Amino acid sequence: MEIAEQVLQIAKKAKEASEKLAALPSGVKDRALLCMAEELLAKADFLKAENARDVAYAREKGLSGTMIDRLTLTDGTIEAMSKGLREVAALPDPVGKITSMWRRPNGLLVGRMRIPLGVIGIIYESRPNVTADAAALCLKSGNAVILRGGSEAIHSNRAIAGILQEVLRESGLPEGAIQVIPTTDREAVTEMLKLEDHIDLIIPRGGEDLIRKVVELSRIPVIKHYKGVCHIFVDESADLDMAVTLTMNAKTQRPGVCNALETLLVHRNIYEIFLPKAAEALERAGVTLRGCPRTCEILPGTMEATEKDWYEEYLDLILAVRVVDDIDEAIRHIRKYGSLHTESIVTTDYGHAQRFLQEVNSSTVLVNASTRFSDGFELGLGAEIGISTTKLHAFGPMGLEELTTQKFIIYGNGQVRT
Repeated sequence: MEIAEQVLQIAKKAKEASEKLAALPSGVKDRALLCMAEELLAKADFLKAENARDVAYAREKGLSGTMIDRLTLTDGTIEAMSKGLREVAALPDPVGKITSMWRRPNGLLVGRMRIPLGVIGIIYESRPNVTADAAALCLKSGNAVILRGGSEAIHSNRAIAGILQEVLRESGLPEGAIQVIPTTDREAVTEMLKLEDHIDLIIPRGGEDLIRKVVELSRIPVIKHYKGVCHIFVDESADLDMAVTLTMNAKTQRPGVCNALETLLVHRNIYEIFLPKAAEALERAGVTLRGCPRTCEILPGTMEATEKDWYEEYLDLILAVRVVDDIDEAIRHIRKYGSLHTESIVTTDYGHAQRFLQEVNSSTVLVNASTRFSDGFELGLGAEIGISTTKLHAFGPMGLEELTTQKFIIYGNGQVRT
């Protein structure tokens, strides 16, 4: 079968499955998810054997140590996938939820009800755990999912999906609810992005190049997250010890993730006190600084930042630092160089905190907290399918509710329009 026809058949099966999933009771979905969690653990040896094939290929191709680490399945990561499925099963089901209801003067009772989006296509790189996480979130929210992982994880992704599909069969649910594109040929992605009659939404998870390519080719709406250029602004009224702690956590806890700190903005009235203190802690953690002229003056030996640095998502132990005159300049900087991901202010000034919350329009804005909290699990969503920096249809970490939309429902007793 040609690739175009193969992808079309997968999409048709998904569309058919989505119609059945939309009407499934919560208990049926939850029982299937719990069975999937158990089966992943029971077949851990099989998963690790299939994953070893991918890891060997990755080493042969010279992938970085970081990429291989993300790719590798261990007993710990398989346990984490299983736990994730159980956690999704425990979450409230958004499907069928009435979010509002009001009565019109003519007696009509008008409301809004959450419904699944339909079929979701997810294009992602490296991490095979995404296969289980995304499948669980889509199943719980009543959506069918088509998964297209990277070529480096093909055996792992097919193995995980095969286990999940076996549970679907045994539960009497449509296998088309969870499918993996079985080929590594890039043509499959191109064909998938043409199927607007069968797929309702595309969610790409990976580097900026991947996401821009998907947006360029897709006829289907795409949830975008190009990069995470996250900021902390240390206001003149900040508790400086707190500011150092938050900066350290945001930059060094996991520097290679999208909600890690990339640019530190410091008020001019406190930079001479704060920056030496922060720099000492950062340098002990191996962080390299790139600063504006005032930063370089107070921290001799610091590399001078270029215009490019303010736009940069380093995903590494590198931090851009800029001294700003006031909160207005901090907000202007974020508006110009930010990526609508996550920003935080450290301040004891209530008015400044409120201004920052109201005037900084990134998807997550914090007061006196680390940017690392921009995460579905940390924000109480239970899990997330990704972080959207697109204001339509979702903005920020996407949990179960963000995988649904709303329709109007109307109760009448014979009303006609005049």
